[in-house]
Amino acid sequence: MMRRFLSALQRNDAAEVDEILRTSDLDIDTVLEVEDLRSVLPSYTKGSWLHSFKLESSWAMGIHICMMHNAIESALVLLERGAAVNRKSNGKTPLHVACAVSHVDCVALLLNWGANVNSVSRSGRTPLHYCTTQESVDCARQLILKGADVNKPSQNNDEDTPLHIAAHLGISELVSLYIAHGADVNAFNAHMETPLIAAAFCAMDARVQTYSEQHHLVCRILLDYGANPNLQDGDKKTALHKASWNCDQTLMQILLDAGADPKIMDMSGIQALQYTLNMMRMRPYCEPYCCLQLLLNYGAVRVYPNQFYKVLEIYHDDPRTVEVMVNSYGHLMSTSKWRDAIPKKTYKKHMMFYDSLFAACTTPRSLQHLARFTIRTAMCCSCESGIKQLSLPTSIKQYILLEPEGIIR
Repeated sequence: MMRRFLSALQRNDAAEVDEILRTSDLDIDTVLEVEDLRSVLPSYTKGSWLHSFKLESSWAMGIHICMMHNAIESALVLLERGAAVNRKSNGKTPLHVACAVSHVDCVALLLNWGANVNSVSRSGRTPLHYCTTQESVDCARQLILKGADVNKPSQNNDEDTPLHIAAHLGISELVSLYIAHGADVNAFNAHMETPLIAAAFCAMDARVQTYSEQHHLVCRILLDYGANPNLQDGDKKTALHKASWNCDQTLMQILLDAGADPKIMDMSGIQALQYTLNMMRMRPYCEPYCCLQLLLNYGAVRVYPNQFYKVLEIYHDDPRTVEVMVNSYGHLMSTSKWRDAIPKKTYKKHMMFYDSLFAACTTPRSLQHLARFTIRTAMCCSCESGIKQLSLPTSIKQYILLEPEGIIR
């Protein structure tokens, strides 16, 4: 009988479900074992199962199974006969399950029958925390209209708000929805991450080494609604540290335009520019000089002159990056370490550039460069925005903003 009941629920055969309940003594809330390859039904506390071990079946009541299969008609039969709407047979209520699979009609049905919108699963999440796809936006909207708490942190080791999760996943519609209903854009989770920091870090997919326009949009939305770009996480890293680690030029520009301070140090005393310098070799798809040029134009602290040879060790085969870094100083004195940092093969390949570099280190820089340096020093952090507002020829603006020319003058 239980097998027949399970099959009817999965096929959404409401007539047979009703017949079984009328003609048998089967408990309407009996727990059934069902195939659940995606682990939609269970919710465990941390440590209940090994992360690498997934069960292929789960336990659930009939109403949970209806939510999983979007079986509205069968669910209505169960509810009319008194099925428990808020019971957690395997750690989740039926509403948790409906949100997890983005079944909007199921969510509406459960809410009409008194489902608890702020019920917490065994893993510490509310139904809003299970709205994790583009398709679940309407589910989240219904939950909020019924009183779901958009600022309720998960009751687990992460303490994420629904906004943290939406920002982490890059779902801009959910982010906008939560903010419109009072979500705190500067809320901290247990790791002292704000939604902006979470979105900034996840803006690059490390597996395929690509940047996410959706995460960039999420960051713009958060900043437009008052997110503080200079808040720091538990390691004292800001969103700009995360973007610089990813060498995400687009996001770095967004954050710097919104007031991100490139001089803030993390717990290890590292600033955004240093992260960019260190990570460029692992981000072959980005333009190193563009990221560094951007940070310097917003007032980033330059590499200590005595350590400049380390820039040459990393970027000797990228003259544009070396040029941007060199021209951020009024004058530099080369050392023997400079010569050692440039392989002979690289020197021959870029001989004209490196000859001009060493010549500039042994003679006074041009008056034009010194004027550029003086202007940049005076404008400091507002160099990028300030220079663009001046009524100067484009070529002069580019020169002041360290656009590479291919030679050191």
